[in-house]
Amino acid sequence: MLTTTKVLSGLMGLCVGDALGVPVEFTSRAERVKSPVTSMLGYGTWDVPAGTWSDDSSLTFCLADSLCEGFSLDAIASSFWRWYNDGYWTAHGEVFDIGNTTFLAIVNWKQGTPPLKAGGTGENSNGNGSLMRILPMAYCHKTLAFPELISRVHQVSCITHAHLRSQMACGIYISIAEELLKGANPQAAYIQGLNKIQSLYSAVEYILEKPYFSRVFNGEISKLPVEEINSGGYVIDTLETSLWCLLTSSSYSEAVLKAVNLGGDTDTTAAVTGGLAGIYYGVESIPQEWINQIARKQDIVNLATRFVTAVYK
Repeated sequence: MLTTTKVLSGLMGLCVGDALGVPVEFTSRAERVKSPVTSMLGYGTWDVPAGTWSDDSSLTFCLADSLCEGFSLDAIASSFWRWYNDGYWTAHGEVFDIGNTTFLAIVNWKQGTPPLKAGGTGENSNGNGSLMRILPMAYCHKTLAFPELISRVHQVSCITHAHLRSQMACGIYISIAEELLKGANPQAAYIQGLNKIQSLYSAVEYILEKPYFSRVFNGEISKLPVEEINSGGYVIDTLETSLWCLLTSSSYSEAVLKAVNLGGDTDTTAAVTGGLAGIYYGVESIPQEWINQIARKQDIVNLATRFVTAVYK
């Protein structure tokens, strides 16, 4: 049985990573090396209080909340619109960060485009905006056969990011997250998750995209030197970097701070890393002083409770 604590570990792990990265988003790696983040800061890039989370967490919570009512792509897309338009599942009632690909997709859906057709399909539509929010799908693994789970993961990605590369990045991430949920350590979860997803991504429609994931699929991402780790907003970079941070760390704090201090897209890199690290190390491993500063902390706890009750009723 999946517990509230296990769900909260992933959701809070993601959110804390996000909030750690928000104040230094877009700063350079050189800046972070000179002045590394070691605690929950405020203001900075977006001029928001410490503990404020961004679109990464907002859209993750929107997805988790929607799944409490069953699986409906229109309901998920609607929750994304409510976030953008009404401040639903924002930290302080306002949206201060939104990717262009995500924005255009949400508007497309609102104007009547079906959710599976709303997201961009072009080469330049491979930002990390679907990967950053896909984590709640991993918690559905006990109620769905693996191929169906990944099919739904792809569909949820398509709401905002419909290119096959973005779909596959989400699939790989969820496959690894599932292994962590089953109790594997990070290295074992990485290898087992890859082996499991390979059976699906060996199909002919994925052949042209698989080379883009070569550094992930060779099973040795953790051996890359930091100089070869890119922490920008490209979905492949975010997937690689989150796995690298997880696999080269020995605690939740080390993993997310490593992600933040790579610079660049700090909030998303740390959120994607933090979701996995939270699952593995547990919510109890997240420094309490960080959790205490998180906006709407009790709402996140309540969401985890509702999610377990709804999905496993």
